[in-house]
Formats: sequence, structure tokens, C-alpha cells
Amino acid sequence: MIHSFALHVPDADLTPEPLDPAQIVSGSPEVTGKVVWESEDGRQVRGVWQITPGVVTDTEADEMFVVLSGSATVEVDGGPTLRLGPGDMAVLREGDRTTWTVHETLRKVYAINQ
Repeated sequence: MIHSFALHVPDADLTPEPLDPAQIVSGSPEVTGKVVWESEDGRQVRGVWQITPGVVTDTEADEMFVVLSGSATVEVDGGPTLRLGPGDMAVLREGDRTTWTVHETLRKVYAINQ
């Protein structure tokens, strides 16, 4: 069991999470991340995620996140366009199809419920 903890997120050591080449629209974006907590049943995940500049597509989970650094524009198919920067909180719904245009390397902390 993982007990209560603290993590200095700007210095968190992240692990490569290669993108599916079919997701890359332009550029050479690279993703890294770190799961810092996961429920025993795997339905709740908390972590840190980072992506370098480029354009990628994704199908989202039920997620709430806060951007710590960097900037991106996230277009939700049939929904809003989110302009994100440091301090912004966003919520994506499970199944949202998105296009992420990352302007500056973006680092976020997230909570996913599955």
C-alpha cells in the first residue's frame, strides 16, 4: 500500500512513453511520464505527464489535469478549443477525440478515473 507522500513535480524523473506513430500529425513530439499512484483495482491513476512540441491526436480518458509549465492548444472534436498554459486546469471526457498542438514543452499533473 502506498501511503501519503509529496513530490516536487518540476524535478520529477519521467520515463519515456513512446507515441504510436499514427498519432503524430507533425513534428517529432516525445512523451514522458510517471504514475505516482494507482488504485488497487487500476481504475484511478494519478501522475505527471510531459510532451515536447508537435501536433498529436488522442482519444481521451476521464481526466482532470493542471498544467505546470509550457503551452498547448487542444481541439476537442465537436467541442471546445482549449488554450492551456501554466496554472490552467482542464477536464477531458472519456472518449473525447482530441488534437494537441504543443507550442512549448508541456508538463501536467493528472487524475484519471476509468
